[in-house]
Amino acid sequence: MKITKKSIYNLLFLIIIGLLLYPPTKTYFIRLISFSPSIIKSEKRDVLNDFNWSLKGVNTIDVDFNNLKNKVVFINFWATWCPPCLAEIPSIQKLYNDYKDEVVFIFVSNEKREVINAFYKKHNYDLPTYKLGNSLPKIFQVNSIPNSFVINKKGEVVINKSGAADWNSSKFRSLLNELIN
Repeated sequence: MKITKKSIYNLLFLIIIGLLLYPPTKTYFIRLISFSPSIIKSEKRDVLNDFNWSLKGVNTIDVDFNNLKNKVVFINFWATWCPPCLAEIPSIQKLYNDYKDEVVFIFVSNEKREVINAFYKKHNYDLPTYKLGNSLPKIFQVNSIPNSFVINKKGEVVINKSGAADWNSSKFRSLLNELIN
């Protein structure tokens, strides 16, 4: 049996497809192609008018969104089984480590507390995670995960990113510094 170039290419193609279906490789690939999120132009920003909602803490205390007025807020909807979520979490953890005293970080998941806590323990994450306490404002009703929002002190949605992103980029850090000051 003679091995042709075509059969070698077909074999390589199958290996690549197989690797992309394997979750750790898939997560690594998504991380590799993720980039910094785009900033919404000020004239096109939605404004959060409804602060009357709460979140139940999974690994932290409950939060009443009324207490977050005039603060910079980073909200991320995610799950432990979601490859794009897994791809972006390391960059978010690095960001959280540096900005947790200046930005309110909120991670929302509908998974069980035990699942989230086991995941965090396994990967050494300590992101403040919540379950919904009551219905979300329309702005935050999402159909896919990960989905992230950055709210400035005026309540404007500065970033609305669906899909994985590199949240630890210098571009995003510059934006956060600008929003904080």
